[in-house]
Amino acid sequence: MSKVNLKSLNKAGLESLFKREGLPPFRAGQMLHWIYERGATSIGEITEFSKPLREKLSQAAYISNLGLKDRKVSEDGTEKYLFELEDGNCIESVLIPDEKRLTLCISSQVGCYAACRFCLTGEMGFIRNLEAYEIVDQVISVKRLIAPKEITNIVFMGMGEPLNNFDNVVEALWRLTELAGFSKRRITLSTSGVVPKLPELPQKAPAVNLAVSLNAATDEVRSRIMPINKKYPLKMLLDALRQYPLPPRSRITFEYVLLADVNDSDEDAKRLVKLLRGIPSKINLIPFNEYEGSEFKAPQEGRVLAFQKILTDAGMTALVRKSKGRDILAACGQLRAGYEDK
Repeated sequence: MSKVNLKSLNKAGLESLFKREGLPPFRAGQMLHWIYERGATSIGEITEFSKPLREKLSQAAYISNLGLKDRKVSEDGTEKYLFELEDGNCIESVLIPDEKRLTLCISSQVGCYAACRFCLTGEMGFIRNLEAYEIVDQVISVKRLIAPKEITNIVFMGMGEPLNNFDNVVEALWRLTELAGFSKRRITLSTSGVVPKLPELPQKAPAVNLAVSLNAATDEVRSRIMPINKKYPLKMLLDALRQYPLPPRSRITFEYVLLADVNDSDEDAKRLVKLLRGIPSKINLIPFNEYEGSEFKAPQEGRVLAFQKILTDAGMTALVRKSKGRDILAACGQLRAGYEDK
């Protein structure tokens, strides 16, 4: 009989397992604390349990861990982690320092369906969804690696489209907020716009922040650089977002990757103002992060600032996001998880 991976069980599943083993409910609570808050890597580490109890549980169960294959540190302090999963597939996570914040960017899939033309991850294609525990394990693993420093924010902006792995992502969000102690206000989920899942998200998941990868103000351009737009065009996406229930004083973040001579003109900026009118929003402008072999180029700084000025003059909140970790391929759109040779 194979052993049960305790991280593969949700809270109710873990409680049921402990009940079958003849253990009182509080023991399951202790185990959850050790896994999600203290980052235990094995049952043997749980000193609240007697040695006979640890040995008994070890015969039936184990605690899985991501394998750290590589850790790169950028000249700006950004760190990129290459993790190996139990099946041999790999994913990447990125830790981004910014003043008093330490933001961890995590992956939700191995590869990605979306195949956005400006994103290196898309060149991998889609391999598989991550399980909920594999998503959360990125947080647990990095927290252990950087101790005593603490992760302050989590963003679902790594490899994959979170809403194409809906059930596992929702379960991961509940574990992060209920078991690992992260505030929902410090977690952001980014999507390329899987419209049918947008109404479900606030019904089934904690009320985390929502970001939308927009990147164009016309269907023609967006469909060219983001194939998902052919299935869920701008009007359908924005209609869904206008109905999205936001907590008080909350806004939807729109991410806009600026590609030279593709989506960065004054006319594009003016169209964007009209497009987002009526949606509580802020816009993150991200000059394209170039990589070898890319068909796109980053716009000049003056073009970026001119684009931003049109938005701010129209009363919109528009920030130019400084990309970090470019020297280690850890910036936005550069994650590929060491699959270059596969």
